[in-house]
Amino acid sequence: MKLLWSIMVVLILLLQVRLWIGEGSYAQVWALEQSIAEQTEENDELSVRNERLYAEVRNLRGEQGAVEERARMNLGLIGEGETFFLVVEN
Repeated sequence: MKLLWSIMVVLILLLQVRLWIGEGSYAQVWALEQSIAEQTEENDELSVRNERLYAEVRNLRGEQGAVEERARMNLGLIGEGETFFLVVEN
């Protein structure tokens, strides 16, 4: 009977070690969940940036004034909070 109890105690200890340390342990699962959360956050930020860039490209391709507005803004001719209007004479 003592042998059976000893084997069971050793088996439980080995299972506890495997549960907390090693392949597939709680620590490894927690680290993977943290990594997934970080990557998801980074992907969300990059998706927002890509949407903004795509909208800017669509704007630059579609409007004649958008290219000039961008050039004037880069040269510092349009200040913060100012709006650029291109007036085309017929």
